[in-house]
Amino acid sequence: MTALSPLDGIKRCPCGSGLNFGLCCGKYHAGAPAPTAEALMRSRFSAFVTGDEDYLLRTWDADTRPTALHLDASDLRFYRLDILDTVGGGLLDSTGIVEFEAFYKGAATGSQRERSSFHRINGNWIYYAETESS
Repeated sequence: MTALSPLDGIKRCPCGSGLNFGLCCGKYHAGAPAPTAEALMRSRFSAFVTGDEDYLLRTWDADTRPTALHLDASDLRFYRLDILDTVGGGLLDSTGIVEFEAFYKGAATGSQRERSSFHRINGNWIYYAETESS
């Protein structure tokens, strides 16, 4: 039996799509492949919100991922994601870039802006690393 996410009963996905979590990022957390780099980015944001470290590591390139994450050690809570730009990363692409801003609150309130690079491995989108802004 699969454990339920704390968001299974919530109507809106934390990624900001407006869809139900189970119909949006929840299906990727459960194992369905993200169809685009942006979908993977949104699902990774939702994983930060829900504390799903396994999903974050599973969707991170082996060459750049850390050995572990400690999301529970942080008092920051992400609450909003804005997608600012995408380059490639579509259904027929093999690479893509997604620029986003993620807003958080906790001991500090602010945002993190990043351009992230993604590529496909065996047909699945994987986060590679933060890239330099153009």
